[in-house]
Amino acid sequence: MAVVSLEGVNKSYRLGGQTVYAVRDVTMAIEEGVFLAIAGPSGSGKSTLLNLIGCIDTPTSGRVVVDGREVGATDPDTLASYRGRTVGFIFQTFNLFPVLNAFENVEYPLLAFPELNRRQRDERVRQYLELVGLTRFARHRPNQLSGGQRQRVAIARALAVKPRIVLADEPTANLDHATGSEILWLMKQINLRQGTTFVFSTHDARVMEAADRLVRIEDGRLTGLGMRRGVQWVFVPPDRGVAAGPVVEETHDELSAATLVVAPSSSHTETIQPVADEAIK
Repeated sequence: MAVVSLEGVNKSYRLGGQTVYAVRDVTMAIEEGVFLAIAGPSGSGKSTLLNLIGCIDTPTSGRVVVDGREVGATDPDTLASYRGRTVGFIFQTFNLFPVLNAFENVEYPLLAFPELNRRQRDERVRQYLELVGLTRFARHRPNQLSGGQRQRVAIARALAVKPRIVLADEPTANLDHATGSEILWLMKQINLRQGTTFVFSTHDARVMEAADRLVRIEDGRLTGLGMRRGVQWVFVPPDRGVAAGPVVEETHDELSAATLVVAPSSSHTETIQPVADEAIK
């Protein structure tokens, strides 16, 4: 079952006296467990598409279905509550509260979960801070942390709500090369270990290389799906049908030409341990 599906989605804005078409006739489905990069030049519509997937924005026309629920007709309060439980967000600028320490930043979205008592929240926060290797930095505020450590706090916060999907908007853009690679490795290992679904909007070639599926977008339109065959990429334009599920050397399943179905590769066999504090930069 798809975690997210978009059917004939369009998004336009009025800018001055003109209509800007940010997303045009996008139909795609994202399966659970995928590590997907949405790539395109600036202004291509990739961030708008990410916002539509994450229920931050609603389509001008078409349907967006997240975890079996159509979000277009949902009232804003209900949508906000649903988004808070279903989608985790990681931003390039981290978006941490400067007056809260790492523990409190990770805990913050859990305060909206009345079913969790204080002990349960504490246990969950500690679990995810340990996963990202920040146990001994739990009481540090963002200005006492490096860029990589702040992004790790953001990752823990996104995962703490146990979302169906994690969306990351240029998560390595504000990090140096080594730290960006380290953060990307961490997210990839979480994907492999826990089967967490990650969707990125990115310019970063490293993110594209780590992905098991790559969607290209230009001028608001999907132009192709990249699928791995071993270490090689195979790109299929939307008008030729695309692969769903694991891709093997010999063959792949074909679907309708109108739909991109993005499913994880079958190589999710690696395991990881929580990152040691000493390895954090």
